[in-house]
Amino acid sequence: MEIVCPAGTPAALRAAVKAGAHTIYCGFADETNARNFPGLNFDREEMQEGVRFAHSHGSKVLVAINTFPRAGAEDIWHRAVADAETAGADAVILADLGLLAYAAENHPNLRRHLSVQAAAANADMINFYAEAFGVKRVVLPRVLSVPEIAAINAETDVETEVFVFGGLCVMAEGRCSLSSYATGKSPNMNGVCSPPSHVEYREEGTDLDARLGGYVIHRVAQGEPAPYPTLCKGCFSAEAKTGHLFEDPVSLNAEQLMPQLKKAGVTALKIEGRQRSRSYVAQVVKNFRAATDALEAGLPMPEGMLARLSEGQAVTTGAYKKTWR
Repeated sequence: MEIVCPAGTPAALRAAVKAGAHTIYCGFADETNARNFPGLNFDREEMQEGVRFAHSHGSKVLVAINTFPRAGAEDIWHRAVADAETAGADAVILADLGLLAYAAENHPNLRRHLSVQAAAANADMINFYAEAFGVKRVVLPRVLSVPEIAAINAETDVETEVFVFGGLCVMAEGRCSLSSYATGKSPNMNGVCSPPSHVEYREEGTDLDARLGGYVIHRVAQGEPAPYPTLCKGCFSAEAKTGHLFEDPVSLNAEQLMPQLKKAGVTALKIEGRQRSRSYVAQVVKNFRAATDALEAGLPMPEGMLARLSEGQAVTTGAYKKTWR
């Protein structure tokens, strides 16, 4: 199976390539990509250089243009698609129907992948995108079990890509309105989820509050680590109980499910983390490359290889086993 690795900077891209990534995904430094944070992403020249470097080492590059265009400003997104093709990208990752139609009509030779932001979670939706816009691969949302993924693959010829490691979004991607409500900025349109400009830590008596847009997302005792305030991983109070919606904010790690995912017909394994360091990227890629190589050779996979890289050193298989359903 293909390893699809994140790169938030040119340095991370080079580290991923050298570590053995089959494919790297990245984005331009603007609102066209859903990781639009200061200090991250690529300008046009950096993207061209990154693609050249990856290709010279046998790796592919996917450009994420996965936010939804603002009415009247579509040219920003159209230009991003054109610039990705000019840079030599192997595919673009798109979510918006209008942008998919534009790319199919104006850049027919540029391979199109469907972003997880489109939340295509059944074969009918996936086949529609393939027939209407020539989509070749879909990134499945993180709400499906392994048997559900296998059932989808049995009913479509479109390649499927699934997340296997990194931050876990417990919402249906592309359908989240919580951050928009709290901050006035949409993660699906402005490319920001919990933007740093709206994050605040405030001491309240003996406690420390982590706030987003003025809302208290976490409250911890002084001296305890305060997590970054992300709404879907916040604590909520209902019926006199306070806790997380589904499970604690831990990392997704589906490394031990790789044989099942392969059997289910998955084409590519996606690693989350464009905000992480190049050292982190290199270590994760090396470990997953070793696992996929062992799997292809029929050898036992290494165990526990990524535990120390996980958020809070705690992991979950998320929806793949539906332990919280």
